[in-house]
Amino acid sequence: MIFSLGFVFMLVCAVGAFFYGVKLGTSKTETKYEMKELQAAAVQTSSPYQQQDLVSFYHTVFLSYREFQSEWDAAMDDFAKGQGGSASSKLKDLAELARSKSTVASSFDMQKSTLLGDAQTNYIRSLEQFEQASKAAASSAKSTGVAKLQSSIERLGSYQLAVKQALAAQQAYYAAMMKWGATVEPNVPTNYTMPKVIEIKTWSSLPLVVKNKLMADLLAKREQLTAFYPQDLTSRIDDFIASGQPAKLNLKSVSAIADLLIDTEAVRSGDFTENHSKLYGNDLLPQLPFFS
Repeated sequence: MIFSLGFVFMLVCAVGAFFYGVKLGTSKTETKYEMKELQAAAVQTSSPYQQQDLVSFYHTVFLSYREFQSEWDAAMDDFAKGQGGSASSKLKDLAELARSKSTVASSFDMQKSTLLGDAQTNYIRSLEQFEQASKAAASSAKSTGVAKLQSSIERLGSYQLAVKQALAAQQAYYAAMMKWGATVEPNVPTNYTMPKVIEIKTWSSLPLVVKNKLMADLLAKREQLTAFYPQDLTSRIDDFIASGQPAKLNLKSVSAIADLLIDTEAVRSGDFTENHSKLYGNDLLPQLPFFS
């Protein structure tokens, strides 16, 4: 009897230990997967392509560069019209402005995001090259003459490098906007490279953030500094397509339309905001001032 009772007791203990082990193992497994889910959520929350990161970049880095470019464009327009006044003095002021804006753009850390970090670096380097170009042009302004000053500046290696770096920075910023869009809406791709030929039908099916990124790519390829934004070019292309003009002019690719609009100076800063309600409605965009 004692042997039987002992055997039954051991059997009960063994069965209890088995089920306790199963419960403990299940609990640990569930905890492990819960931790993974929490870590994944934390990564998503700390994504470098949140809207706040795009907004911070806009106010701290992008505006610093654009404020300089606005002054630069105004000076170049004056030179082209022969209205430079004291060109040497104005160029020295531009050099100082480029230096100060570069300092401001450098004072914020945007390096947690690869694309925003690249954009920041290139905008800073662009401003540094504009500073060098301004100093070089100021030294030769008196001997060059105002009428030929703009063309002389555009031949400077420092100016050409400044333009390339500014356009590369713009390209990275708009690519970051597209990556942000991919975290908000599933129909927005994480990556989309500008194809050699993009047909109108394909273009029309793309989300707005992708179109803007492609226009930033196109402007970088042209190596042409413009006062207008990529979204201004996007809106002019969409308006042009909506008007039926491509068929009349036998234009079949978006690149051909873009080249026509740029070369004929048919794109202006502010075209996007003017056409926004007519063309886009509720299309996804980050809440940045130049989209308002």
